[in-house]
Amino acid sequence: MADLPPPDSLTPPTRATEGSAVNRDVATAAKSTSVVSLAVLCSRLLGLVRDQVLTSKFGALYNGIFAQAFGTPNMLRDLFAEGALSTAFVTTFSKKLKNEGEEAAWRLGRKMFTLAACFMSVVSLVGIVVALPLTRLLVPGWAPWKQELAASLAQIMYPFIAIVSLTALAMGILNAKKKFFVPAVASAFFNLGCIVGGFSLAWLLDPGFRRGEISWTSLASFAVGTLIGGLCQFMIQWPALRRVGFRYRPDFGWRDDGVREVLRLMWPSLIAAGGVQINVQINSIFASFTWGEASAKTWLQLAQRLQQLPLGLFGVAVATVTLPALSRAAAGGITPAFREVLAKGLRLVLFLVVPCAAGLALFAQEILSVIFEHGRYGAADVWQSARVLQAYAFGLLFYAALKVVQPAFFAIDKRFFPMGVSLGMILFNIIVNSFTVFVLKWDHAALAWATAAGLALNFGVSYVAMRRFAGGLDTRVTWNGLVRIGVAAATMLVVCVAPKWWFLAHWPGLSFGVRLLALVGTIMVAAATYFFVCGVLRVTEAGDFTALLKRRFGRTQG
Repeated sequence: MADLPPPDSLTPPTRATEGSAVNRDVATAAKSTSVVSLAVLCSRLLGLVRDQVLTSKFGALYNGIFAQAFGTPNMLRDLFAEGALSTAFVTTFSKKLKNEGEEAAWRLGRKMFTLAACFMSVVSLVGIVVALPLTRLLVPGWAPWKQELAASLAQIMYPFIAIVSLTALAMGILNAKKKFFVPAVASAFFNLGCIVGGFSLAWLLDPGFRRGEISWTSLASFAVGTLIGGLCQFMIQWPALRRVGFRYRPDFGWRDDGVREVLRLMWPSLIAAGGVQINVQINSIFASFTWGEASAKTWLQLAQRLQQLPLGLFGVAVATVTLPALSRAAAGGITPAFREVLAKGLRLVLFLVVPCAAGLALFAQEILSVIFEHGRYGAADVWQSARVLQAYAFGLLFYAALKVVQPAFFAIDKRFFPMGVSLGMILFNIIVNSFTVFVLKWDHAALAWATAAGLALNFGVSYVAMRRFAGGLDTRVTWNGLVRIGVAAATMLVVCVAPKWWFLAHWPGLSFGVRLLALVGTIMVAAATYFFVCGVLRVTEAGDFTALLKRRFGRTQG
């Protein structure tokens, strides 16, 4: 972290000084984004492996039951690890660090660790008690035995909520100290713990699992695996916390200005950041009334998993490294530095996500087939999930952009606005889903399109409001860049049309190895085409990204 100026340095910063600071923040954000992206890539790939194991061993039906059991704890994970607690804590901790020094920031960290451990342990216990009625509420269309099985697995996994709250605080401290790699790669250890722990327990405790049979014991073993993964995710960050200077001891002094500030920012952030996650639960309710029932939960989940890959790789990565810079830039009000960092982050995430969304939409079926069409998960399941993925690919554009724009409201203390917009999105999805499922009798794919449309509305309203609050966001520059990015993505899709039709004609008769090589080869050609056209059209972010890769991988030593 750069040294702060001495106390007697009271000369106001000049425009040149301010511009230099902005450039440093943008450059730091770009470098950190590549580090976080690499770490998140490892995590997301291991997440896919985890889903591969579960779907191949248990099939769409039982995987859907397991996914529902983990749904509430996982929703809390997404809200806290990448949402409310993280956003509120990083904002407050960064300001403490800048304005009051390290010791004040460490005191806040100790108080929040103690508060989170106590409160979320109580939440975990409540979750265990109300697991069955809550499951019945969330999937009312399921048969009773499915509800009871999901509830019993959920009771095993509820302590995960307490673990993940501490993980979120650890991530927040390290991000505020500009240490991004360890907290990003920690999620990989979560997935690794789930896979190794769950599989090992099932293999040791359930002889039927070794023969390919499904039982409560094998499902429960993977439920315990999520707790093992959660502990791994937290503990891998502990040495890094000590290296940056954090020392924990219980501190129950919760009547503190910093704690109150975190909680003040947190509860509206919880609703704002949780809009998408709440909609996932709403979709589960409506999906339970479609013909797919529990299997529909799996089809929706796997498509969302693939949406989360580029979202986490680029959207969350850019947002993670941009938020501390936004918080520092907004410490003295909305400045040109704040506007520039936000606009640059938004353009960067769109440059990275647009081709991913286009590729997911075009090759949805082929990608899902290569990854998940194994064991008990067949071609019919792949087709049903591909229909969902095409909708989520459209929503990905707006979801990733929201990851950058939404936290900016909290940095400038406009926390109630995104909360209101998210509540509106939830109401929108309930109305649309009720009409499509109960009136039109459409299936699970309609739920995914309603979610994507809600994300588009959410981003549109949020962007217009932020532009007004900030006094401009370089909209003309962003729009010009987006048009060029769109041309490059369209060219990429044209190049991929021939391989796509070849896939459709020959896919069922191809071996797995040929499918994998053909798909990977097509993706590589598509990526090369996209970057080439972006270079020809002089997309600024393409040059920045290419230069960054050359600097990182052209080094002679690490």
